Amino acid sequence: MILLVRHGRTPTTGTVLPGRAPGLHLSDEGLAQAEAAAARIGALAESGRQAPVAIYASPLERTTETARPIARRLGLRVRSDRGLLECDFGEWTGSELKALAKMPAWAQVQRSPSGFRFPGGESFLEMQARMASAVARLVGLHPGETVVAVSHADPIKAAVAAAAGTPLDLFQRLVVSPCSVSALAYTEAGPHVLAVNSTGSLTELAIS
Repeated sequence: MILLVRHGRTPTTGTVLPGRAPGLHLSDEGLAQAEAAAARIGALAESGRQAPVAIYASPLERTTETARPIARRLGLRVRSDRGLLECDFGEWTGSELKALAKMPAWAQVQRSPSGFRFPGGESFLEMQARMASAVARLVGLHPGETVVAVSHADPIKAAVAAAAGTPLDLFQRLVVSPCSVSALAYTEAGPHVLAVNSTGSLTELAIS
């Protein structure tokens, strides 16, 4: 099982498209969210079921800062993985969302993202392929075990959509909130989506 954790809130969450720009840290609220996520994941480990054996994070500051309290709670170290990076927004990096929303291209981003490439950056298809590959690789490194991967909203949504067999053009219908947990399990029968955008207890996660 892989627990996909979105990073906590930053000072620009919901107002700016930060992308891969360095130097963006968690806000005080985000730090508190990370501690709460650590407590939820720690409770899962303490329940004796599906205790995580490894924690990975995108190399950006906001994801590594989210991963650290989880790692402390589990007695693990944070491993950096570039496959978990935010989408490369290219020339849109750092733009205000309210300005982007007025652009004609924004409608395609929301309604038919599979055909969109960010100017000077990644396409949504490339981002999904990268993230799905990273998830498969991490699951393959820890067969039959549970791992934590701290990433970003769009990559997590894309991974969940891929696991559920949902077309990429519909992935914007998914919601992944700061420090929420989305859980995927991979078996011989294929992937199973156990939870999406969970901010509550994780101790009942199971393939029924």
